Amino acid sequence: MTEPSEPRHRLYGRAAGKPLSKRQQGLVDDLLPKLAIPETGKGELFPAVLFGAATKGVWLEIGFGGGEHLAGQAQLHRDTAFIGAEPFVDGVAKLLTAIDENGISNVRLRRGDARDLVASFSDASIDRAFILFPDPWPKTRHRKRRLVQPAFVTELARILKPGAKLRFATDWADYANRALADVLRDGRFTWDAERADDWRIPPADHVTTRYQEKRLGDCEPVFLDFVRA
Repeated sequence: MTEPSEPRHRLYGRAAGKPLSKRQQGLVDDLLPKLAIPETGKGELFPAVLFGAATKGVWLEIGFGGGEHLAGQAQLHRDTAFIGAEPFVDGVAKLLTAIDENGISNVRLRRGDARDLVASFSDASIDRAFILFPDPWPKTRHRKRRLVQPAFVTELARILKPGAKLRFATDWADYANRALADVLRDGRFTWDAERADDWRIPPADHVTTRYQEKRLGDCEPVFLDFVRA
């Protein structure tokens, strides 16, 4: 399915906050380069080659925030390869700390705009993807900055393998409604929810994050699980 081109809007403001601690800065300087995903052309990167050992699949988290979910999943599934993208250096530093403290070896990272990383992946190369509590841009005039838009859904459909799962979570009602419509409108995803508890109750395999616990949105968290047809 071909979508009309859309103007590219910046998804975030400043990519750095307060100064990092000495230890965090050291991890950003020394550990991040070892885990960083190289720059490639569009569609040229097959993610599995980033990991030396054989894996049971490649899972992607887009915008991992403080890294609690990504680190938690990586520890629960050490035979799975994990890729995370996050523009904010604070979140990257927190995830690097968790990786260092817990001896996590199945994670690779990209600090920057996730759209560039996704564009670099080869077709049907990702087994599962997570977009958890992305910036909601709640004001109407700012909604064009939201990550989940038709053009990005098209890219997700391209890189996900048939049968791959996509989980989107938000605590903003309008974003949940619009994301649901945009994903289903693509025509290559199914949503098998049958009752309210299927999207109101966190999935059994979800790892709770500190952002989620803050309840900053205008509704209780909504979890939408899709399957790439």
